[in-house]
Formats: sequence, structure tokens, C-alpha cells
Amino acid sequence: MLLWISLIRKFLKRNIRFVWRETKDLTPVHNRWVRWLLPGLLVKRWLFLSTVGVLTVGLGAMIWLKLTPVFFTVRFVETVLRTITQLIPRYISGPLAILCGLSLIIWGQSRTLGVITEVLLPNSQENSLWDAIANHRKLNRGPRIVVVGGGTGLSTMLRGLKRYSANITAIVTVADDGGSSGRLRREMGGLPPGDIRNCLAALADQEKLVTELFQYRFSSGSGLSGHSFGNLFLAAMNEVTGDWEEAIAASSQVLAVRGEVLPSTLSDVKLWAELDDGRRIDGESNITKARGRIVNIGCTPADPPALPKALEAIREADYIIMGPGSLYTSIVPNLLVPEIADAIASTQVPRIYVCNIMTEPGETDDYSVSEHIRAIDRACGRRLFDAVLVQKRSPSPLALERYRKEGAERVIFDRDAVIASGRRIVIANVMNESPEGMIRHDPPQLAKVLMRWHSRVY
Repeated sequence: MLLWISLIRKFLKRNIRFVWRETKDLTPVHNRWVRWLLPGLLVKRWLFLSTVGVLTVGLGAMIWLKLTPVFFTVRFVETVLRTITQLIPRYISGPLAILCGLSLIIWGQSRTLGVITEVLLPNSQENSLWDAIANHRKLNRGPRIVVVGGGTGLSTMLRGLKRYSANITAIVTVADDGGSSGRLRREMGGLPPGDIRNCLAALADQEKLVTELFQYRFSSGSGLSGHSFGNLFLAAMNEVTGDWEEAIAASSQVLAVRGEVLPSTLSDVKLWAELDDGRRIDGESNITKARGRIVNIGCTPADPPALPKALEAIREADYIIMGPGSLYTSIVPNLLVPEIADAIASTQVPRIYVCNIMTEPGETDDYSVSEHIRAIDRACGRRLFDAVLVQKRSPSPLALERYRKEGAERVIFDRDAVIASGRRIVIANVMNESPEGMIRHDPPQLAKVLMRWHSRVY
């Protein structure tokens, strides 16, 4: 019996997908009506239920009045039908009545949906109510994804992942001590808001506008020069709520964020690194400036406590992604929180590391893919991920030359060493190169590859 049910479900699913693909070639009006007929919106069943309710109320009223509903209803309908067919032949009156009824249904539903769409989507000219409902349900049924990292790499990936799931939790480093974040951290205390700001903007519904607003930096003004609006916004929200966790949650509501952004710890963490020449460098912003090969990295205070909500997100995750981003200053700092590393290591879900495309001067000079992997394993003393995603196509000569002048090279993919580490390898083209030779991960393509790999192994 269960086998038959499973086969029927697969058959219906396959045919629904076929109909869905075919409707894409229809005109917008026809497309909208065909898609309303597809199951899964949880709208039509409630409309049907309300119709049944109206009929039941009428039936109850007839019984209450001590009438025999079936007898009088049939008698009344019979009289009406006989009168109509005497005036107009049934081969004309029947189809005409059907057409009139369908017209009234379509007209009524169109007007109803139009009013609802006008209220819920007042500024949208592209999306219909169907699109909004279907997209909302699809995203809320998406896998629970936890992304660990920081910097621009994390926010870039979030822009793509939010198209596949609304159940995203970004666990962000709080070790930044440079720029506007560092100034606010020194002057006001608390967490550096820079990486949190980037992730909130990336997950916001109005991403482009929020990003432009949050990235805006004041160029003048006593004390304001150099600060970004987003950092000041989060700092002010922290002052209002009195708690960073609550401040981030309130900001997420204001910005209509799709997902959740959490700091890995609420402690005032400061990074330190030991270089191969014996120097010890304190402060995240000073590590890359030191221009030395990092042999050991840690934080003060040692073993900071993790945010409980971050641990809960990891335990409930269906998928864990680390990177991309600065290896020692964006990814590893999260893993220096022992509870975070323990929680990731104890999960049985797919875990993947997105390796950088280019090395970073003063941080990962001459690093290959396997050396990135070993650095993460060494920092937390264990193996945390099962697979690594590597860029397939090489950047253009223009891009390579541009980065070479800055002291960066392409991260070499040493396949044998990666295989020896016990990791699965995912090779794909996930790079976006600008005409000027600027290299970044492409958000839609990166998310597509990551979600496809998850669906295959989960």
C-alpha cells in the first residue's frame, strides 16, 4: 500500500513539474490562471472549504425552519428548470448557464485577487499574488542552512542562498578591529558591527537599496567621517535595546531579513597570530599588515562562550557551509569558539567548505587548496567538513596580472593532497570576473552549485 502511495506521489510530482515548465511559454494572463490550478498553494482548499461552509449554513437554516431541505430544494430546482427549458431549449440554456456561472466565478475571483494583490504587493509590477504565495511557501520549506564565516565572501554567498531557503542562519565573526567597526568598538564597546551589517543587507528583501544605504560612509562631520550608516544604525539599535542579540533581531525585523544573522560569541574577542619568523601579532587588522606566514592563531580571551542560539541553529541544521572569505580573519575566528567547533563536528549533515579563488597577501600567500584545509583543521584540532568546493576555470590573464601586482595568486588546486585529506571534491565554475579584472564568487551560480550538491548527498 505504501509503495503504491509513493508511486502515485512521484507520478503527480513529475506531471506537475511538466505542467509548470509548459506554462512558462504562455501569456502572463493564461500563465497565471494555469498556475493557480496547480496544487501546493494552500489557497484553493480554503476557498472550497468556505464554500462548503456557506452551503452548510443554508442547510442548517432550512432544517431549523422545519423544512425538508432535500424535498423543497429538488422541487424548487425542478420547477425552475422546467420553466427555463420551456422558454429556451436545453441545448442552448444549459451551456449558457454554465458560461454565465464560470464568468461570474472568474470575475469574482479576479476582483478578489486584484484587491488582495494591491494590498499585499502595492509597489510590485512584476510579481503576482501567486508568485508571492508560491515563493513564500517554497522558501519556508527550504533546508535549514547554517553558514559560518565573515567579510564580503559570506555576504556574497548569502545573496544567492536566500533564493533557495528562508531558513538561513549566518554565524558571523566578531574579531574585526579595523575601520569604522574598530572605532565603534573602541569608543562604545561591544561587538564590531561591520560583518553583521553586510549579512543583514545581503539577506534583506530590498537588498540593493539597503546595501547602498548601509554601505554609505560619511565623508565629513566631526566624529562621523569614515563611519558607515549601517554600523551607526546597529550601534544605535544596541543602545536602544541594551543587548546586541536583541539589537540584531530587531534590525532583522525592520529590514525584512530573510533568515537570521548571529554573532558566534558576545565576548569581546581579539585575535592574535604567531608568524614563522617568531613574531606575535595582536589584532585582526594588524595580522594581514604584518606580511608573514601564520603558523598559529588564537584569541583573547581563550575559549570564549558561544551564543546559545548559534549552537541551537547548528544542531538543527540540514546543511553547513563554511567560507568563502579571509581564512584566518573571517572563517577561523568562528572556530576558535570551542562550542561552535564541537557543535559542527558532532553533526551528521552535509558540511562543505567553499575555498577562495585567490590567495590573500599577508594571510594565505602561496597557499594551495589543501593548505587552506589543513589550516582550518589545525586551528580547531579536528575535521569539520566533508567536501570542498573549488573554482574550475582559471581567471583571465588580465585578472591574474592585476592580482599579481597586489601580491595575490590563484589558489592552486592540488587534487592528490585534497583527496589524501579525505574530502570530497566539488569542482564548478562559480566565479564572476568584472571587465576590470576584479574576481568575486558569483552569488546565483555559487548557490545553485551548493544546493545541487546538497540535494545529491542528503
